[in-house]
Amino acid sequence: MATERRGRPRSFDRDAALEKAMRAFWEHGHEATTVAELTRAMDIGAPSLYAAFGDRKTLFGEVVRFYSAAHASFGERACAEEPTARAAPARLLHETAAAFTRPGLPHGCMVVHAATNCTTPGIEEALRDRRQADITAFETRIRAGVAEGELPSDTDAAALAGYMGAVLQGMSQQARDGASRSDLESLADLAMAAWPAAAKADTKRQQQTSSNA
Repeated sequence: MATERRGRPRSFDRDAALEKAMRAFWEHGHEATTVAELTRAMDIGAPSLYAAFGDRKTLFGEVVRFYSAAHASFGERACAEEPTARAAPARLLHETAAAFTRPGLPHGCMVVHAATNCTTPGIEEALRDRRQADITAFETRIRAGVAEGELPSDTDAAALAGYMGAVLQGMSQQARDGASRSDLESLADLAMAAWPAAAKADTKRQQQTSSNA
């Protein structure tokens, strides 16, 4: 007699299950999303969930990676593809306005919302480290702009990067509270109005370099 198979079925679609788990965590946050709610959202039993993903903490870690790749990679692309330290954040903020209000998905940033009231050891630190990594990436890009003469030499890269992080996290909460894409794009424009312009001396030096090339 054939032995009954246990755990996840052969037709199990891991990405589809992660998408459903992501929506549950995104909508309710990490602390409020129970295993029972996850199994209902993912349409699998608890044994299948544990067999495929381990415990809830491990599942959440995989969900964050899935979310980053599927719905939040535009930030890295903006920083990598835009040629200047001003164009990159301008693109990032406007793409954020679109992403945080995308129809058919919970609004705001899943990572920011999941961190609300989160006290689970390991998860709280991981989410904080992720937010800090984004700010560090902004700071690196700003410092490159200063070194290239695009931004004034006295630009406080750390403060400006922190400002960007605060704007993005604020946009996430505004989206959760019902702000539209247009509302968030207005915030993006205001944020960029505070972005430092190139110093006159730096601009003149760049023009001289171009004329001598």
